[in-house]
Amino acid sequence: MSAPPPNKPSARRRASSIAERIDRIEHDPNHHLTGAFVSDTPSVPAFPPQDPTGKIKHAKPKQKVAFAVDENSKSAGLWEDLRTMRWMRVPASSAKILGVPILLWLNWHFLSSHQPNPFSHVIFISGRIPGSSDDDPRYQKTYWDLLFIAYYVVVFAFVRQSLTLYVLRPFARYFGIRKEGKLDRFAEQGYAIIYFGVFATMGILVMRSLPTWWFRTEYFWIDYPHWEMKPLMKCYYLLQSAYWLQQLLVMVLGIEKPRKDFAELVAHHIVTLWLIGWSYLANLTFIGNAVFVTMDFSDIWLSFSKCLNYLKLDRTSLVSFAWLIIIWTYMRHFLNWRILWSVWTEFDLVAPQHRYWDPPTGAYLAPWMRYQIFAPIALLQVLMFFWSFLMWRILYRAVFVNVIADDRSDDEEEDEPESPNAEKLAKED
Repeated sequence: MSAPPPNKPSARRRASSIAERIDRIEHDPNHHLTGAFVSDTPSVPAFPPQDPTGKIKHAKPKQKVAFAVDENSKSAGLWEDLRTMRWMRVPASSAKILGVPILLWLNWHFLSSHQPNPFSHVIFISGRIPGSSDDDPRYQKTYWDLLFIAYYVVVFAFVRQSLTLYVLRPFARYFGIRKEGKLDRFAEQGYAIIYFGVFATMGILVMRSLPTWWFRTEYFWIDYPHWEMKPLMKCYYLLQSAYWLQQLLVMVLGIEKPRKDFAELVAHHIVTLWLIGWSYLANLTFIGNAVFVTMDFSDIWLSFSKCLNYLKLDRTSLVSFAWLIIIWTYMRHFLNWRILWSVWTEFDLVAPQHRYWDPPTGAYLAPWMRYQIFAPIALLQVLMFFWSFLMWRILYRAVFVNVIADDRSDDEEEDEPESPNAEKLAKED
C-alpha cells in the first residue's frame, strides 16, 4: 500500500504563521523600526525583595566618562584605507580625499583665473543654462552630476564618522550608555536626527519656492517638463542621492552592525536610489521633492524617539513616540495619498504635446508612465501601513502594558559586551 499523502497546511495555520512573523518582528531587538523599543532586560519590581544577608548587588552609580576613539576608526595609512574602503570609517582619511579637489580648485583659481575651473564640477553643481539670469539662475541635468555625487559621498562619510566618534558616542557615554551595540545604535539615530533635520528644512525651503507649495498637486503636471531647476533644487536632489548611496555603502561594507532585517534595509536603500534617479532623469523633481518632505520630516521624530528610549527617558520617549505617530499618519499617509490621487486623476493635466516619450525634449510622460509612477508610491504605502501597524502596537504596549517605561537595572547582564573603553574610562574619572 502506498503511504497516504501528507496533510496540506490549512489556511488557519498560514494566518497563524503571519501573526507569529509579526510578533517576531515586534519583539526583535535588531529590527530597524521596532528594535529600539524592545525591552532588553527584565524590569525591576516596584518593591525589591529584602536581602538580610546583604549579598544582593546594587546598581553602581553612573560615572562620567571621557572620550575614546574606536579602534576600528584608526587609519592604516591613506593608501591602505583607499584600497580597503576603510576611509568610509576613518575621518582623517576621508578628509584627505576631500582636500585634494579643494586644493586643485584653489590652485587653478589663483594661477589660471582666466580659464574656467574644471574642478568646480567636483565641488559645485554644474549645468547652468546659458543666458539664465544672474538674479534667478537655472540649471539642467549634466553628466558632471555623477562626479558631484561621488564627491559628496565622501563628504557624508566624513561628516557621519566625525559626528559619530567625536560627538554622538561621547554624548551617549556621558549619559550612561555603556554597551557597544547601544553606543552604535544611539550614534546612528543621532546622526539621522541631524541629517533629516537639515534636509527636511531644505526640502521645505525648496517646495516653498515652487508652485507646488503646500502640496498643490496639480502643479506636478502643469507646465511639464520641469527640466529647468533652481540651484537649491538641483543641489538638494544631488545631495539626497549622495546621502542614500553613502548609506547603502555603510550597510554593504559593514560599517553599521548588520541587523536581522539587513536584506530588507538594503532593498529599501536600492529602491530609494532607483526612485531618486528615475524622478531626476524624467524631470519629475516636483513630485520627488514632495515625497522627500513627507519622509524626511517624519524620520526626525522616529530617530528622536529611539534616542530617548536608548537614554531610558521612558516617559519623554512615550510622548515623543505618540507625537511621531501623529506626524507619521499625516505625512506618510494623508499627504502621500494626496500624491497618489494626483497621479491617478491629474496626470492628464500634462499638455498633450508633452504626453510622449521624447527624451531630447525633456518629455518622458507617455500614457503608460501614469502606472509607472503610481505603482512604486502605492507599494511604498503598503510598507508604510505595515510599519504603522507595528508602531501602534508599540504604543499600545507602552500605555497598557508599560513596556517602554520599564525601569531597568544597570547591573543586569546583557548579551552585548561593554565597550572595551568603558571600564578604562570609568576608572580615569
